[in-house]
Amino acid sequence: MKRAALVLATLLPMALAAQDKDPGSAANQSGTTAAVQAKVSVSADEAASARTEMNAGLLSDPDPSAPQQPNAKPSQPTKPRGERTPKIPGSMVGYIDDAIIGSQVRIRFDAGFHDNAPDRAEFFYARYNGLNNGPGPQSVVADLNFQQLYLLAEYAPSKRFSFFAEVPVRWIQPQLTVANVDPNLVPPFANVNSAGLSDLAAGFKLAAVASSNQYLTFQFQAYFPSGNASTGLGTNHYSVEPVVLYYRRLSDRVALEAQVGDSHPIGGSSCPEPCNTIEVGAPNSQGFAGDVFFYGVGPSYVLYRGESLRIVPVIELVGWRVLGGLQTNCVPSVLDCLNQEGASADGTNIINLKVGARTMLGAHSSFYIGYGHQLTHAVWYKEIVRAEYRYSF
Repeated sequence: MKRAALVLATLLPMALAAQDKDPGSAANQSGTTAAVQAKVSVSADEAASARTEMNAGLLSDPDPSAPQQPNAKPSQPTKPRGERTPKIPGSMVGYIDDAIIGSQVRIRFDAGFHDNAPDRAEFFYARYNGLNNGPGPQSVVADLNFQQLYLLAEYAPSKRFSFFAEVPVRWIQPQLTVANVDPNLVPPFANVNSAGLSDLAAGFKLAAVASSNQYLTFQFQAYFPSGNASTGLGTNHYSVEPVVLYYRRLSDRVALEAQVGDSHPIGGSSCPEPCNTIEVGAPNSQGFAGDVFFYGVGPSYVLYRGESLRIVPVIELVGWRVLGGLQTNCVPSVLDCLNQEGASADGTNIINLKVGARTMLGAHSSFYIGYGHQLTHAVWYKEIVRAEYRYSF
């Protein structure tokens, strides 16, 4: 070991001295260093140039004839100009029928108060039985409260067409009848509450205009006499109901909806004999059921709009005009009911004002709560309260 160390100590100074005397070695080392630095500089310049070309390519349209890089990622598509506005969130009204076509399930509950002519034109229920064997309730009702629960399902295979069916359940509570005004009057029937299935409905919608801002829709609906007419749960006849519905979005927050249609009875009760009418000379063969023309308009405004919540107040004016038919007239006196069993209902005008609000939760669910009040002397009800849940998909 000592001998090896001594040899290394002797040779090392000699090697260093030889390197100092050989200038080529230093030059070679210096050249190598310079070459490395040059390569690094060239690489840096190439990288900068590549970045510049890449940026220029993003800012300018690519040449379709140029060869594509095999591993190049496709550029992100930009939003085209003129893209349609977001999908209509849905109808905001609560009493006017919905012009927007879409698949949905809806549960609706109504509570109506003080109907003073429930058999008018057999629009709500059938002519009362009384002494003339009519299909309706036995008592003449001068004041009626009722509740109705509806379950509706609508399916839209396209944005322009849908079909639907509705199942209603009805509860009625007569508040005032002829029998409980004077027990000596006939028929001696007291107030009788009833509940059960009412008249089923089914139909379709067909949109002539279906865009992101408006819908113009034809709706056809048919009613089937499935309710027990003798207890006030149905009309005892078929009806068809063609309607034209309209929706227009006026701005991001304001929309307008409207309807116009006619309820046409098929069949119905005959006028009792003798047929006492207000109009002298009215034919006894006139049917008790009659057409009811109806219309409505309702503007809405998005009061609050969040990421998943919208609150939309709405006001609606809804009207009906009875075109033919009869009614058991209990106005102005309940005693008039027996004297005017076949009073004409033709020309009766009924107008209601409805106010409410719809709350939209997310993209599918909405709740509606509304209140309606009479604006005319003739009524289907003096007041009504409506609550509704709708799920769209």
